[in-house]
Amino acid sequence: MVAIVVAVLVLAGAGTGVWWFTGRDKANAASTTGATTTTVAASLTTLEKSVSATGTLTPTVQQAVSFAVSGTVTAIPVKVGDTVTVGQTLATVDTLQLNADLLAAKATLASAQATLSDLQATNTGTAAATAQIAAASAKVTVAQAAETAAEAAMGDATLLAPVAGLVTAVNLQVGDKVTGTGSTGTGSTGNVPSSSSSSGSNSSSASGQFEIVGTDAYDSSLSVNDSDVALIKPGDQVEMTSDSVTGTVFGVVRTVGPLSTATGVAAYPVVVDVTGDTKSLHDGISVTARIIYERRANVLTIPTAVITKAANGTSTVTKVASDGTTSTVTVTTGESSGTVTEITAGLSEGDQVQVTTYARTSSGTSTGGTNQNQQGFPGGFPGGGTGSFQLPNGTTVQRNSNGSFSVTQGKGGSNG
Repeated sequence: MVAIVVAVLVLAGAGTGVWWFTGRDKANAASTTGATTTTVAASLTTLEKSVSATGTLTPTVQQAVSFAVSGTVTAIPVKVGDTVTVGQTLATVDTLQLNADLLAAKATLASAQATLSDLQATNTGTAAATAQIAAASAKVTVAQAAETAAEAAMGDATLLAPVAGLVTAVNLQVGDKVTGTGSTGTGSTGNVPSSSSSSGSNSSSASGQFEIVGTDAYDSSLSVNDSDVALIKPGDQVEMTSDSVTGTVFGVVRTVGPLSTATGVAAYPVVVDVTGDTKSLHDGISVTARIIYERRANVLTIPTAVITKAANGTSTVTKVASDGTTSTVTVTTGESSGTVTEITAGLSEGDQVQVTTYARTSSGTSTGGTNQNQQGFPGGFPGGGTGSFQLPNGTTVQRNSNGSFSVTQGKGGSNG
């Protein structure tokens, strides 16, 4: 009977081995030790460097829309929950006063133009006549501007959606009297004369008579600490995950804030634009982001575990030829990422390197009639106690009193 009680992976020094500890019968056990070798190929991969941060997804467009003119509300053809397009009518006000203002502006302009025409017709060329014509011409200019504004106000009697999105608030009822306030919000706006907007990102929109949230574009404001922010630049790719979303949400860095927005530990705002499909997203999703600030493709790598580092800093691997013969090869290592290490010299793509797996198994029968397995390790780990054991390559495995293991590699290396 073989019972596995606990397995400890040891990245051994010279032998680059893996040692599996197994339980043994506490009465009568026989132990055997063996080694298995396999190979792994040096291969090309992509190495990345990244910074982690957290944030919240919000719609890029958050628009508060209000009438820019005064009047009494006569119609509201939309309601909360409706999806609107750019230029769609949100509401209208009566035009009685607006029409009167426009007629008055037209009359003033006509009078100013008539006066200018008369003065030009009777111009005597004197300084006084010239001054009168100049004054009359200025009045025409002012009257023309007033007429243009009155015509625009007539157009503003119909409030149009400056952006496409979901109507999230309607703070008007038919019959309400409104005064011109315009619109505020974040994000891009359409060319709609009925509202004015300010552009920004992730700032709170002022409350408006209507509030529209975009559903086709999202961003996230991340907080990055001061030790990492210098590594990030606009255009860097970002991968975001959340318990509320299936799969990865991709994005790119839009801006990196130059000023810290946190108290205590300095942190800087990094705004990320979400790219790709946004159908499954909604406002307020918390995300964990990985900002990739360096990516190198076609990097030759091998598993870090197969590399042996000597006390003098030299790194070697056991290379396996096509005929099965082995040789120790010195390699030059570069950066490590996860479980792989870059090889800059000493190996080529496809070269096979050896991985050695050591295994120790225990079997036996107890004299009481029932097998009772408990933690027992060569070299003295009986009953879950403390102790140490040395592998054939000189690596020492120490069992601590709390049940954890410390591993010290032989021949110039350590691993815990």
